[in-house]
Amino acid sequence: MTMVKTPIEIDQEALAIAAEVLGTKTKKDTVNAALREVGQRLVRLRALAALGEMADRGDFDEFVGNKAAYRR
Repeated sequence: MTMVKTPIEIDQEALAIAAEVLGTKTKKDTVNAALREVGQRLVRLRALAALGEMADRGDFDEFVGNKAAYRR
């Protein structure tokens, strides 16, 4: 992981709330954890969209009403 020093203005109230949610202690840890969380959210949204596309194509149709098929 590459780290870069970047002077920015941060909303202190938002930072405090984020630290509480994320369980972080320092500003640096809070900002980095929040950035990772946002990135992970995008990955999950893309995976969910891909699953939706698979469902639209009928990729899961063999499992509907056939418990033996999905318990392999």
